[in-house]
Amino acid sequence: MSLENKQLTHEKVDVNIGIETGQRGQVAQALKQLLADEHILYIKLRNYHWNVTGIHFQQLHAFFEEQYTALAEHIDDIAERIRSIGYFAPGSMEAFRQHARLEETGHFNGNAEQMLKNLLADHEAIIQFLRNDQEMVMEECNDAGTQDFLIALMEVHEKMAWMVRAHLA
Repeated sequence: MSLENKQLTHEKVDVNIGIETGQRGQVAQALKQLLADEHILYIKLRNYHWNVTGIHFQQLHAFFEEQYTALAEHIDDIAERIRSIGYFAPGSMEAFRQHARLEETGHFNGNAEQMLKNLLADHEAIIQFLRNDQEMVMEECNDAGTQDFLIALMEVHEKMAWMVRAHLA
């Protein structure tokens, strides 16, 4: 096992927040997947920001930047949530690719419509992951703090998906 892998699974022994170790491990795993998915979406948005073409270039260029800027803040919050429950957050592209449920995509020769369709699918997938994970962290792990955190993030992605949908209308 590499040093990074040991660090990613290491748990602080002094965490006593009223949630059992095994339950915190389940929550940390869900958060690591979310962190990885958010990174895949972030990179996709950067890619599309740089490579979009066509008549709506300026509008979409700015729109993609707005979305990846918002995701950057949420990515940091997710990593800090992982740390707050006693686990190390993954921090490499290799780790993100191993944990991610979303797929990377190319730039489709600047095809804005395909980019928007991909982003919509990713936001909707993350919304579904969050909807399932928020239930799991409360029902199976008794972690109301993470549940609240995930619900708030779900609402952010619902609004982002709505904005993408409006571009496709």
